[in-house]
Amino acid sequence: MTAKLEMLRERAHDAREAMEAEYARRREDLGVRIERGRLVFDQRIRKRQREARQKFSEYVAAIRPMNVVTAPVIYSVIIAFVTLDLFVTLYMWICFPVYGIPRVRRRDHIVVDRHMLPYLNWVQKFNCVYCSYGNGVLAYAREVAARTEAYWCPIKHARRWEGAHEYYHDFMDYGDTCDFVERWAESRNRITEGRDAMRPIVVGRRKD
Repeated sequence: MTAKLEMLRERAHDAREAMEAEYARRREDLGVRIERGRLVFDQRIRKRQREARQKFSEYVAAIRPMNVVTAPVIYSVIIAFVTLDLFVTLYMWICFPVYGIPRVRRRDHIVVDRHMLPYLNWVQKFNCVYCSYGNGVLAYAREVAARTEAYWCPIKHARRWEGAHEYYHDFMDYGDTCDFVERWAESRNRITEGRDAMRPIVVGRRKD
């Protein structure tokens, strides 16, 4: 990676850290605290949030007929989410130890907490749980796939790719053969945190 690319990456990392710090500050301003991994609201804050809850009758009256018609399609995707969750987890637990890749912590990606907000009615809470699980599973699967890609195919695409994950920036440039085998080994060593279990084989040149 060139010095300029490394500098840009560091700037992007600093920007993400600054955004997370700002999110935390705003949560504190809204009276949200996290104690031992649990969300805690002051009684005054909880009372104000309950008062902000929309009346259920008003919520139901605002539902459009097409929302009801499409709801079964939306909720049916839970089958795909659960299946993906199961297969990705099995794949990771079976294969990652063979490669030496650290397992992904599922709870870091599947976060379900919005249902604890007092200003949501039971339907909104249900929907928030569903959205949290669905998006969490996709994020979890993406991380597992990203680590797999960093091990097996750490090469950038020829054209711009909007789906780049955090490991993608360390991948080799498309078409760059300079120290190809060695850099592939470095990528495996990096993703396995030094526990590379299967380094690329260096094939010697054939002698005439």
